[in-house]
Formats: sequence, C-alpha cells, structure tokens
Amino acid sequence: MKKKVEELLLVENIQLNHDNFKLVLQAPTKLPQMFPGQFVNLEIKKATEIFLRRPFSVLDVDYENNTFSLLVKILGRGSRVLTTYRAGDKISVIFPLGSRFTLPEEDDKVLLVGGGSGVAPMLFLAKICDLKPEKVHVIIGARSIEDHIDVASYKAHGNYYFTTEDGSLGEKGFVTHHPVFSEQLSSFDKVYTCGPDLMMKAVAKAAAEKLVFCEASLENMMACGFGVCLCCVEKTVDGNQCVCTDGPVFNINKLTW
Repeated sequence: MKKKVEELLLVENIQLNHDNFKLVLQAPTKLPQMFPGQFVNLEIKKATEIFLRRPFSVLDVDYENNTFSLLVKILGRGSRVLTTYRAGDKISVIFPLGSRFTLPEEDDKVLLVGGGSGVAPMLFLAKICDLKPEKVHVIIGARSIEDHIDVASYKAHGNYYFTTEDGSLGEKGFVTHHPVFSEQLSSFDKVYTCGPDLMMKAVAKAAAEKLVFCEASLENMMACGFGVCLCCVEKTVDGNQCVCTDGPVFNINKLTW
C-alpha cells in the first residue's frame, strides 16, 4: 500500500479523561483505505527537542468527511505536547503504515482484548469486522475507572466487558481474569489483542495453550515507519523483523514469546 506524507488539518482535539485524548485529522486528498492494526507516524513540531516521529494506531475512519481519528494517551513529553494542539493546527503525518489484523470470517466468534492505547485498534476492529454484535466480545483493561474511556458509541458493534486493577469498574484484576477470557476462551474462533507487552503475552500464551488463532499488534517504538531506524526490531521465528514494516500485527505463532 502506498504511503503518504501530508500536512493534515487537526479538526478536533477532545479530552476523553485525564490522560486520553481523541484527535481527528482531515486529509487534503482522498483517504486511502485504512484497517485496524495499521498506524500513522506524527511529527510533533511543537516539541522542538523531539526529532523522531511518534506512532499512533488508527481509532476510526470517516471516508465521507475525509477524516480519521487517533487515541492519544499521555505517556511522555511527545504525547503530552501533542495533546496541546488545537483545531486548525497542521500536523505532518506519514500514513497508512504497517500490517492489519486478519478480518474474521462470516461465522467467526471473536474476542478482542485491549489495554492502554491498544484500545484504539480493538474498537476500530469491532466496528468494521462486519460480524453480528453477538459474535463480537471486547475486554478492555485499565488501572482504574478513571483510566477507561467512554465506548458508548461502539457498543452497537459488540459486547463490552471491563477490568480494573483496583476493582472500580467491572472485574477486579487483569483482562485475563475476566470470566469471558478465563472460562470461555476456547469458545472463540479468533482472538485479537493490543496493549502493554505483559498483557499481550498473557493473552497470547493462553490462546496458544487452547489452540485458538491469535494475532497481536505490537507497540514497539516505530519512529520511521520504513524499517530504516531499527528502533522497533522484534525477534521472531523468522529472525529479527521490523515491527513497523513486517508488523505491527503478528500471528502469535511467529513470535518467540
């Protein structure tokens, strides 16, 4: 897929909670088709000491209005500065980058597991996977209720379950502690996950033990998006691979976890 480097218009910057923001960007030319798992690389010019671009997963795409949205979680200086941008600002973006999740087949029952900024591709996948809502189950984990974002606009596309480490929303514990995961994993045809490494590795291990198809979208630092800077190299059964070009989506059987 051909990549673009364009100055995009920031249409909206919406604060979702204390450290999560939704940025809506509009392209000057027709958007290419974009899929869950793919990402974009943003240049943060207002953070003058930061030279490398920052990767963000695509949250949603509106082809009619020629916009796409990103979920930006404040994790450091770059993301914090990015959340100070306002409607009307221009941002240099390389897009679309990386591989996508394998879309489910018509009769599949799927489980989507997300945490942190990894919630974005899970919500996008739930929306466009073209399955009946009763076939789509989404578990979202966070530290507390304050870290969860509102997913009301996505609830028509599936069944949503929440976990928090402090028990303030949904099941107390990690995503793997939720009964839908711990007790029903074998009932799913496909499992998809994105989020912190430890979470994804736990999901992948359980899926492998149950012989359930599973794909993970890795969140390595992908600064260039072209496999040149080698910041994002991941060890796989096929040797070292660049997550930005060979991934970020990998079948767990290809990973050495």
